[in-house]
Amino acid sequence: MPNRLAQATSPYLLQHADNPVDWWSWEAGAFEEARRRGVPVLLSVGYSACHWCHVMAHESFEDDATAAYMNEHFVSVKVDREERPDVDAVYMEAVQAATGHGGWPMTVFLDADARPFYFGTYFPPEPRSGMPSFSQVLEGVTAAWRDRREEVAEVAGRIVTELAGRSLASGDATPPGEAELAQALLGLTRDYDAQAGGFGGAPKFPPSMALEFLLRHHARTGAEGALRMAADTCEAMARGGLYDQLGGGFARYSVDRAWVVPHFEKMLYDNALLCRVYAHLWRATGSELARRIAVETADFMVRELRTPEGGFASALDADSDDGSGAHAEGAYYVWSPAQLAEVLGEDDAEFAGRLFGVTPEGTFEHGTSVLRLPKPEGEAATDSERVARVRERLLGARERRPRPGRDDKVVAAWNGLAIAALAETGVYFDRPDLVERATEAADLLVRVHLDETARLHRTSKDGRPGASAGVLEDYGDVAEGFIALASVTGEGVWLEFAGLLLDGVLDRFAGEDGALYDTADDGERLIRRPQDPTDNATPSGWTAAAGALLSYAAHTASARHRAAAEAALGVVRSLGPRVPRFVGWGLAVAEAALDGPREVAVVGEGPTAGELRRAALLATAPGAVVAAGAAGSDEFPLLVDRPLVSGEPAAYVCRHFVCEAPTPDPGALAAALGSGQWEVSRAGRGSAGG
Repeated sequence: MPNRLAQATSPYLLQHADNPVDWWSWEAGAFEEARRRGVPVLLSVGYSACHWCHVMAHESFEDDATAAYMNEHFVSVKVDREERPDVDAVYMEAVQAATGHGGWPMTVFLDADARPFYFGTYFPPEPRSGMPSFSQVLEGVTAAWRDRREEVAEVAGRIVTELAGRSLASGDATPPGEAELAQALLGLTRDYDAQAGGFGGAPKFPPSMALEFLLRHHARTGAEGALRMAADTCEAMARGGLYDQLGGGFARYSVDRAWVVPHFEKMLYDNALLCRVYAHLWRATGSELARRIAVETADFMVRELRTPEGGFASALDADSDDGSGAHAEGAYYVWSPAQLAEVLGEDDAEFAGRLFGVTPEGTFEHGTSVLRLPKPEGEAATDSERVARVRERLLGARERRPRPGRDDKVVAAWNGLAIAALAETGVYFDRPDLVERATEAADLLVRVHLDETARLHRTSKDGRPGASAGVLEDYGDVAEGFIALASVTGEGVWLEFAGLLLDGVLDRFAGEDGALYDTADDGERLIRRPQDPTDNATPSGWTAAAGALLSYAAHTASARHRAAAEAALGVVRSLGPRVPRFVGWGLAVAEAALDGPREVAVVGEGPTAGELRRAALLATAPGAVVAAGAAGSDEFPLLVDRPLVSGEPAAYVCRHFVCEAPTPDPGALAAALGSGQWEVSRAGRGSAGG
């Protein structure tokens, strides 16, 4: 019989609706029930694409005996971390402080006041590798609660007091300058893996935000080392198993340092961020590889993640049916030589094995290999038609395999990232369909996620908004997407929507001295108001808001938004030189602030105006904002009082609203803005190889 979670909108919670555990969602009634019964709360946090969440569910939450013990001794609460990032952040901070590490599933025991007193992540059904079994943990917590209640209360009170004292200020509220950005570059250089690309060792995550910083730093300073680290890392990821060589799109991370074997879940946010990075790498270098990966990743998002309502789903699962009825990680994606031969025949299978690195020994499990694309040699380097034919046949065969599950939840922040990526990729590569998909996603966010008071809902599903309030990253990332869409489409209404969201940031999320909080000042009260300026898998709410505030100020000359952006960047001035990998987006925003960012107004209509607009959109000048429209238009503030020049279209390039002489020449505009060194009017047909 389904439990309470059957009424949830979260696909992750719905995965647990048939568990014998008497689950509650995160709600006041759960804590009232714990107080009434005099039992602790067992909080379990995960997400739908999480492999180990599935493992623990199968081992423990679907086990009748374990569930019976949980139901007798606890009030059990299940939380989707993607739906409630505020709850996840608060208790993950406690888990990391207590254990030195974190992860999902996260298991936390609370009292009826939501104060934590015991922590962990995944617990196995039997003791393993020094870990107690889940049953041992449950019995131990029950005994402590029964026999040492005062000690439990003391621990819970101490933890809450410690967490409450962790509020962050913005440092000296001054953005990073030349010295701090140079130190950040040096720090990344020290962590750089010169053999395999990327930073640090295994597991290795795609460093999308650090790559954006490196590209912007090169654009502003000409530092070749920054560009080389970005380009080599992008090539290594694109040729490795992290990238789906058949269907496009990136997996969550690589379990090894050489990008060979991924953790196979595919997240919308990774693909949106990386799509934009590869598009920007093409913009800077003309790399054909970068162009292909950007377009294929955009097409993957549209094909695999787009929902019927026009938004983008959160994720594809890592696991799928392996053909025997059992679920296995990566089953949809991996190949053996025999499977290649079955689809292609012996001759093409041998060719495909060389092309994609499929060996009899395998690179994954049970003699299977993850497809990679080492630098082609021999026939693979010259017979592009055969390569395309092999890919098409393998993709067609793979489509007939059982597919991974999809989390259809639409997350506002991640859709904001996708809107920016699709809009820019579409305009760079003459793909108006991608711009249309970006616009449709933006329409959904306005129609479903944005209420009449300009407040965002965090999620929606099947066109219905979820109950969770938007957090700071939702406001920052959606505003970022809307501003990018405004520049690409020439529709100023998207800038107006961004302004509404950013006014909400300043009114409800800002603290003193430039500090920002992840939740609104009138949001649900947790044991602490979450606040984290460090970038993780996505830009932090703090740095996302800083970037959108800076761009909006450049469009509108708003001193209030500019001052807020600069104050928020103060924490990046402090953290950037010390931990640059964890404030990559903050450093990218700081590059834009140091460069201006440039404000570009293109006035006029016709082919020349189109060439000027394209040159402006291809600008590598960090964070440059672009407004284009007819002379006399009030669609954008930057167009006001910008006349034609001798009756002809012209572009105005300004910094802090001090403008150079307008130019009617697309080439001169490209030179002024540092655009890529190839014809900017060729409508996406990049002429340089990579």
